[in-house]
Amino acid sequence: MTALADPAGPGRKSSHLTGARPRSSHLTGTGPLTRLALRRDKIMLPVWVYALSIAYVSTSLSLKKLYGTAAERADFAHSMSANNSLRALYGPVLGDSVGALTAWRMMSFGAALTGVMSLLIVVRHTREEEETGRQELLSSAGVGRRAPLTAALTTAFAANALIAALIAAGLAATGQGASGALALGLAVGATGMVFAGVAAVAAQLTESARLAKGLTAAVIGVAFTVRAAGDASAAQGRSPLVWLSPLGWPEQVRPYAGDRWWVLLLPLALTAVTVLGAYALTARRDLGAGLLATRPGPATAGGALRGPYSLAWRLQRGTLLGWAAALLFAGAVFGAVAHGAADIVGDNQQTLDIFERLGGSHGRAGISDAFLATVTGMLGLTAALYSTGSVLRLTGEETGGRAEPLLACAVGRLRWAAGHLVIAFAGTVAVLAAGGLAMGVSYGATAHDLGGQLPRVLAAALAQAPAVWALTGVTVLLAGALPRLAAAAWGVVGAALAVGWLGPVIDAPQWVMDLSPFGHLPKLPGPVGSAAPFLWLTALAAVFTAAGLYGLRRRDVG
Repeated sequence: MTALADPAGPGRKSSHLTGARPRSSHLTGTGPLTRLALRRDKIMLPVWVYALSIAYVSTSLSLKKLYGTAAERADFAHSMSANNSLRALYGPVLGDSVGALTAWRMMSFGAALTGVMSLLIVVRHTREEEETGRQELLSSAGVGRRAPLTAALTTAFAANALIAALIAAGLAATGQGASGALALGLAVGATGMVFAGVAAVAAQLTESARLAKGLTAAVIGVAFTVRAAGDASAAQGRSPLVWLSPLGWPEQVRPYAGDRWWVLLLPLALTAVTVLGAYALTARRDLGAGLLATRPGPATAGGALRGPYSLAWRLQRGTLLGWAAALLFAGAVFGAVAHGAADIVGDNQQTLDIFERLGGSHGRAGISDAFLATVTGMLGLTAALYSTGSVLRLTGEETGGRAEPLLACAVGRLRWAAGHLVIAFAGTVAVLAAGGLAMGVSYGATAHDLGGQLPRVLAAALAQAPAVWALTGVTVLLAGALPRLAAAAWGVVGAALAVGWLGPVIDAPQWVMDLSPFGHLPKLPGPVGSAAPFLWLTALAAVFTAAGLYGLRRRDVG
């Protein structure tokens, strides 16, 4: 018989005989997976892109309205740039044009939120797909090994590119310079891709989507804090710490203040390194597994793991401790720079008005309280992210098939859910206490009044809990009664964050501020006023939670 020619060539084993795929097949199916990802994110992505891009445009229009003359803008820029407290929050003011002020106000938080969007996209379409078992089904149909990661990164790149384009077009359309607008848009989009690459690496290291999100979020938090510490210590972004943080690079691009295009090479280089690293790690692990293998547990559970409450604590304790540590660190940094906030205003009445809307009392004496109120509000919004993820652990346990065996035993649905909800609601108080305690100690020490400032700052942080609980209750309602819409809880928290972040600066109408539960709380530390907002927000949280548990009890599980 005539031997069949081996397509692999002499000296090589045929892929038909060994079952090995040609190298090009590693990307097979990337196009369909990308289209699937875009279809699955057809609501989430437009919301993120629109909210982030319109925030820059609306801020530009508001600043143009508030500071209509060059002299007013110059006075405002000087007062903002001269204070280390506001530099820690927003970065340095590098120019007095409307475009430069927009870049100052939006750059740090906008770039960080773009990073959050990117991590959610990448982890959702990589690690979550493997964790739920859907990726195994797709891989059995001939999908290449690197196709899911490529599709996720392509989706993230499309979202970041669209944000960059809309920011550039929007600012140019409002009368700002096209060059600065393009520099600002590219700086934000490139930063988002940095954290997409970090999320891609985290997705290869861990077996849990939750842990991958937590690791990437921790990197964003550390980057923001390092940038804040650097900007607080030196003006004009001259501190080496700013250069060490990916969230410091956008301000070093200096949109509307010189447009240093070469700085964009830094986020592009880091993105390339992390993406290539993620591809290399993908080839070194099995589908569904992470390179950081989880430790096998004992054959039998101890006495502390024989109930739904102890099991929930075991599952969520790492996340809780991580969030508490992050808020502890952030509180210490921002408390240390808060003491100088009273020196920034001068005679600028517009600036005084902004600080009064942020929470300060009339005049210079309330500026420090306004800064503390702003930071405690940030702690509350951060705690809402923690509590939302904690409640959605119920949905993850259910869709992952881990809840059904548990509920088949002598554990009822309400007891099973209550274990996770106790961690969510009590954990909110714990992470707020960690941030408030650190901020109170650092602020009291710099103000030489530790005994007087620590209790009021800690109380201001804990006062955010009812608003966080209200958002937590909404998440319970969605997860319990409408599980297919559970992911929309992130949109609710994002809307509250946007209102609290932009509302005071653009002088949003009161009805807009009232859309967020945080808008109903008194600005603390400061006069408390009525206790009614705390009571009715707590009651609202209880109603939402009860409705969610009722829905969970009435519907099918899974």
